[in-house]
Amino acid sequence: MKYGFVIPVYRHGSTLEAVVKSLVSFNLPIIVVDDGNDEENRAFISAVEKSYPLVTVVTRIENGGKGRAMIDGIRKADEMGITHILQLDSDGQHDAGRAARFIELSEKNPDAIICGYPEYDKDAPKSRVNGRKFANGWIHFVTLSKDIKDAMIGFRIYPVKPFIKMLKRTLYIDGRMGFDIDVLVKQYWQGVPVISEPVKVYYPVDGISNYNYFTDTLRVSGTYARLCIGLIFYLPVLLYRKIKRVFKKKTSAGSVN
Repeated sequence: MKYGFVIPVYRHGSTLEAVVKSLVSFNLPIIVVDDGNDEENRAFISAVEKSYPLVTVVTRIENGGKGRAMIDGIRKADEMGITHILQLDSDGQHDAGRAARFIELSEKNPDAIICGYPEYDKDAPKSRVNGRKFANGWIHFVTLSKDIKDAMIGFRIYPVKPFIKMLKRTLYIDGRMGFDIDVLVKQYWQGVPVISEPVKVYYPVDGISNYNYFTDTLRVSGTYARLCIGLIFYLPVLLYRKIKRVFKKKTSAGSVN
């Protein structure tokens, strides 16, 4: 097992170094994906690459969205022989200190995705917190389980090979803000276990958000709609798993009694 980090960057070049600095103690490869940034942000990325030998930069000429950046980063990780990547954002939103716990869980469960769910600070916008609760209700619906506590957070560990396999077996993956939801549910459908683990999330007052409330809300809504349609095809598999889990639970309880 070989671990690494993938950090997609768009308009957050100024905060990238702080994120990278928080990860260097792990002595693991750090793949930074420049998702079509302007010259100012590219200068920040270039400076980080020169200052930190662990950093490898993947450059996209045009901005394609978080999803396409992550896919390019994970393909690069596969080329480098990395078996598991931890995805995190470049704006410092996530508590990078939780990476150690996520890697520990992944080492014990190498076939699983270790997916964060947010622990908000007191300053978190209420609209985001409440919107997240509503969105995750749909995740429980399309997976017929509560294994995934949050499907929108960008702090998670993917086993690389199952991710690449999922890409080959999937006709369409949302390339922008629906990406995190899309790939998590589709891998879960295809049998990749998901373990949920908390991570603190911060919203800096002067932070730059790449989320467009109109277009990205439409994209996320479209992602949920497509997943509801896709559920029809995976329903027999999910029901079988659910029945099997209930039966196993009852059998275990009976043996204890």
